[in-house]
Amino acid sequence: MRWDCLHHAHLMTAHECDIYPPGPRLPWRQRSIHLLRPQTVAMAASGRSREERWSLAGKTALVTGGSKGIGRAIVEELAGFGVRVHTCARGDADLQECLRRWGADGRLARVTGTACDVAARADRERLVAAAREELGGRLDILVNNAGQTMFRPATETTAEDYARLMATNLDSCFHLAQLAHPLLVAAASGGGEASSVVNVSSIAGFVSYPALSVYSATKAAMNQLTRSLAVEWANDNVRVNCVAPGGVRTDIASSSGLKLDPEVARKMGEAEMARAPLRRIGEPEDIASIVAFLCMPAASYITGQVICADGGRTIAA
Repeated sequence: MRWDCLHHAHLMTAHECDIYPPGPRLPWRQRSIHLLRPQTVAMAASGRSREERWSLAGKTALVTGGSKGIGRAIVEELAGFGVRVHTCARGDADLQECLRRWGADGRLARVTGTACDVAARADRERLVAAAREELGGRLDILVNNAGQTMFRPATETTAEDYARLMATNLDSCFHLAQLAHPLLVAAASGGGEASSVVNVSSIAGFVSYPALSVYSATKAAMNQLTRSLAVEWANDNVRVNCVAPGGVRTDIASSSGLKLDPEVARKMGEAEMARAPLRRIGEPEDIASIVAFLCMPAASYITGQVICADGGRTIAA
């Protein structure tokens, strides 16, 4: 099986356009990252209506950190598109309040949730088991959104601080992807639509802020993990992408563990707006809409990308 390819207006060589036949996987050294399984190519080339390309109806998703801010917006955005969503939150009271509110909204009534501290390995295992049960054994989408911020100078950061941030932001992202992988592969098997992993990092993984050294390191690592898994799982028909928000109007204090003075928080927001060409702070819905898009068939040719949603903050001089 062979296909014609154009790359930068030049015809690719024959071996670059070969497509692996069905059968056992080749060793890593014999594979090319340019190549896709035949069923994946067939799926990508098949015609779809506009409605089908921009639909998530019937999909299932696990979204971590879904009771506040960006996570809550993602849950509501996906559920609004007809996705059955299972979410989690560290605080059970917050989660139950969200579930009560969602239950009163017809579009969101099927959202379910589990209390979970994503920093704890056992909790992560219980979360995926609960999602499997609640979603009928199927998982099309994983959104690694849960995270923690810590404003602390490097010289004042303790070993416990470091371990907590790494466990919450990075370990959870990797481990949950591992746990979800068999479900994602099963959902995408048979030449169907690719499953999708979307990680939520931060522009702090690209630019430097004072007192955010460890947090920034976790987010930079998430960005690279996204790229690595995208390459590794492409032949499993699983796409992996990342959204890196800039300043977003959320409760910073709730995730940082600090009791920020409202005036300090306001000045932080103004400083970010001044450096962003669009001259505004983002809203949680700005991030949620990008996450939803990345999960759609319309984004089927996108994988391994980190999209900065920051009003242009990272490109401004």
